[in-house]
Amino acid sequence: MSSDQWQLQSYMKERIQLIDLALDRYLPGAETLPTVLHDAMRYSVFAGGKRIRPILMLAACEAVGGEVKNVMPAACAIEMIHSYSLVHDDLPAMDDDDLRRGNATNHKVYGEATAILAGDGLLTEAFILLSNPDTWGDAPADKYCEVLHILAKSAGSRGMVGGQVVDMEAEAKPVDLPTLEYIHTHKTGALILAAIEIGALLGGASEQQHRALCRYGEAAGLAFQVADDILDIVADPSQLGKDIGSDQQRGKATYPALLGLAGARQRASELRELAFSSLDIFGDSARPLREIASYIVNRSC
Repeated sequence: MSSDQWQLQSYMKERIQLIDLALDRYLPGAETLPTVLHDAMRYSVFAGGKRIRPILMLAACEAVGGEVKNVMPAACAIEMIHSYSLVHDDLPAMDDDDLRRGNATNHKVYGEATAILAGDGLLTEAFILLSNPDTWGDAPADKYCEVLHILAKSAGSRGMVGGQVVDMEAEAKPVDLPTLEYIHTHKTGALILAAIEIGALLGGASEQQHRALCRYGEAAGLAFQVADDILDIVADPSQLGKDIGSDQQRGKATYPALLGLAGARQRASELRELAFSSLDIFGDSARPLREIASYIVNRSC
């Protein structure tokens, strides 16, 4: 595919539509009892997310010659887990945010108790989906047990949840670079790496391809959070969909706080180049992954 034929925006839009249709099918309907809980779960899932994690999973699968249909349940599961994490992250006990993607946060609409339970419901729903034999049909069970293991580990205390705890512990305290990178690679990077690793696994990647894609996932995952740190300072609030400057107000451990804005931008650029170089063994099939790495670093919201 030549450069003038390639458009990331249309690629992303097409993938978002596929993912949203699948999420609507897999999630309990808003009319399913208890209706308020399922309405709250769907409220956050369909609040306008960019679907970066599931899109990365689909792109990794396609990069090694796999079919999107084989990875879609796992792509939806990872988006459910990401959505749950945002619902809990916005709670008064965590970041106490009123806006998410330009909309009122879940607890502002449904109350704190229902928001907590909606997050719990989304996390559990992801594993209901992936542990259901009907989801996978005749596919080998050992492969999907590995998917479950990767996803659970990335979401738990050795992944996203662990990163969130260290992030809270580091508020208003001086932190060194290893601690900051631990926070970012776990709180944000773990799910992004899991998306890439699962896409590679379900796409049938060779060992060499798997290693290369994991290097890409590590770089892209860290780059995503570095870019988020930068956006919290420089973004237009109307584009970002939430207030800016909240990280500084809470004394969060961020790359701009440790390295300065210029240093943070340099780190993001280095990670983008590392992501690019990780894909050298691939041809045009990895173009979406390359373009998404650029988008992650250069995005304005």
